[in-house]
Amino acid sequence: MKWILVALVVGSTVLADLLQSFEMKRHGEVSDFGATGLKKLAETLARKKLVVLSICFMAVSFFAFIKLLTVADLSFAVPATAVSVVVETILARVVLKERVNWQRWLGAASIACGVYLVAA
Repeated sequence: MKWILVALVVGSTVLADLLQSFEMKRHGEVSDFGATGLKKLAETLARKKLVVLSICFMAVSFFAFIKLLTVADLSFAVPATAVSVVVETILARVVLKERVNWQRWLGAASIACGVYLVAA
């Protein structure tokens, strides 16, 4: 049960971040940080289906993590769900075509090793 919840947390977190990144890249840079500009930005983003879907995935991730904490210790749950960083790094390179430097790859590999140790 706990590994299913870990997979749900990781999957929904990754999907939420991926959708947010994709939509924000489509939207472009925000230059007006005044009250009017931020209000307009919020209204625009509220109409973007991918942003709304991303928020739904974040909610799924949150509630799955809360449920995970009822069946596993915090010392397991937090490191195990950190594998989302590894998946996001790979998807940033493959799907979003971002440049990922060697330090980020090294960090992702370190996290993967840590998750393996926690799982063992």
